[in-house]
Amino acid sequence: MDRLAALVGVTSAGLGVAAGHLVAALTFPAASPLVALGGAVIDLTPTALREFAIRTFGATDKVVLTSVIVLVAAVLAGAAGAWGRRSLRSALLLVGGLGVVLIAAALTRPGAQVAYALPGVVAGLIGGAALVVQLRWAYGPRRAIPAVRVAPEPGEATPGHGGTTLDLTPVEARPLAIDRRTLFVESAGVVAAAGLIGWVGSRVAGPGGAGTALAPVSAVTLPPVASPPPAVPAGLEASVPGVSPLVTPIGDFYRVDTALSVPRPDPTTWRLSIGGRVAHSYTLTMADLLAMPMVERDITLTCVSNPVGGPYVGSTRWTGVLVADLIRRADPEPGADMVLSRSVDGFTASTPLAVLLDGRDAMIALGMDGRPLTATHGAPARLLTPGLYGYVGATKWLTELTVTTFAADTAYWTARGWAAQAPVKTAARIDTPSGTVAAGPVPIAGVAWATHRGVGRVEVQVDDGPWQPATLGPDVGLDYWRQWYLPWQATPGQHTLKARAYDDSGQVQTAEVADVLPDGATGYPVATVAVRG
Repeated sequence: MDRLAALVGVTSAGLGVAAGHLVAALTFPAASPLVALGGAVIDLTPTALREFAIRTFGATDKVVLTSVIVLVAAVLAGAAGAWGRRSLRSALLLVGGLGVVLIAAALTRPGAQVAYALPGVVAGLIGGAALVVQLRWAYGPRRAIPAVRVAPEPGEATPGHGGTTLDLTPVEARPLAIDRRTLFVESAGVVAAAGLIGWVGSRVAGPGGAGTALAPVSAVTLPPVASPPPAVPAGLEASVPGVSPLVTPIGDFYRVDTALSVPRPDPTTWRLSIGGRVAHSYTLTMADLLAMPMVERDITLTCVSNPVGGPYVGSTRWTGVLVADLIRRADPEPGADMVLSRSVDGFTASTPLAVLLDGRDAMIALGMDGRPLTATHGAPARLLTPGLYGYVGATKWLTELTVTTFAADTAYWTARGWAAQAPVKTAARIDTPSGTVAAGPVPIAGVAWATHRGVGRVEVQVDDGPWQPATLGPDVGLDYWRQWYLPWQATPGQHTLKARAYDDSGQVQTAEVADVLPDGATGYPVATVAVRG
């Protein structure tokens, strides 16, 4: 492959994608080439592969996906550049094909309009034009170099005194040699232009980056809560090193969702529509919600993709409005048994209507840990249902609640093989120890949860010894996890630690090992520890 021609292809594609991103920022951010293509890839990814990505890459799974998309696009663009040196028409057909893929990805996004195709069209046209210009500049025909010859003028030539003229007739018409340094400089200029355009697009679309995604939404001010619950007591983390904090810091709270780019709805224009099989459909603004009675509740949230002993669980205090009040105001019709919640990015979740009305503290959450929600965690509003895994009860960036039936509607993950209903399973996790520790007193500690049933006790087994009761940390409530610990006199050698939790009814978590699909992983958490003498 001609490396210079490939470079031309890559820089041209970068310029085209950046231009498409800028157009999307000015029109429909969700139609941005990388965002739309990434979303389509996520939708088409087999469930097993998605779970592998979550297990392997964790919170960086979307960074990895974006990197793979960029790498594949760069390879194809490089191939177009190299191909274009031999056949420009064929290269442009390849570029056009890539543009069609971008357009198709944008038009299949939830809520897509015809105008969603515009960023892909612009990306294809700008990328193709840049490819033609650069290839012709680098490899196109050049003017021939004129040959300078000195010849006597006719009729005036005399020995030693003849006149002369310049003969500018080309000796040979051939291309000039390619100046590699100049070509690299020119390509660097294209890259710089692409970067500038992309940056402008990001600024136009709104603030980005992890820092702002984790910042509270400035347009929302949470009103005071009339009857706040008691303050969360001090946890075991002060006395038991290595155990998870009783309250998960916002920056450490897990994120698992289908959004390649974090949505940032404007709270001033955001709306929540409540309708479907109801007597009274209606719409709420953020001001409407903030004017309603606020509640604060301490709730543990768990992702169904959490493996045994995994990190996708967190606990904090949430602020919001009870969902039951909103549903009852709409007056569901007889026969309705499900509420389909929808995100601004098209994600849907199916929550049993009975669960939302059974008295638990299901809410439209507007804040966490005393502050407005961050973009990463669903601002300006999200659904939160204690006792259900997030994929069926915790829709982020909420915009619709539709009362319907399980028979009539299928949610996003249910259509991909996950269970339609998924209560959180009782589970324990060992936080410490791990790896290698010194012999002597070592605490075995972790957290356990049985959301909306409460944790009654936790037991620990060392090697093949008896199950020993652990000491439980503060009891925050039925919907909250509990810390636990067991003092252990560690002896030299390798040891296997296990834990199991019981809910308040005395039901122990199952020892049967099961994967996360279709409704949550099961089995005892196991930690292998090497103790040095």
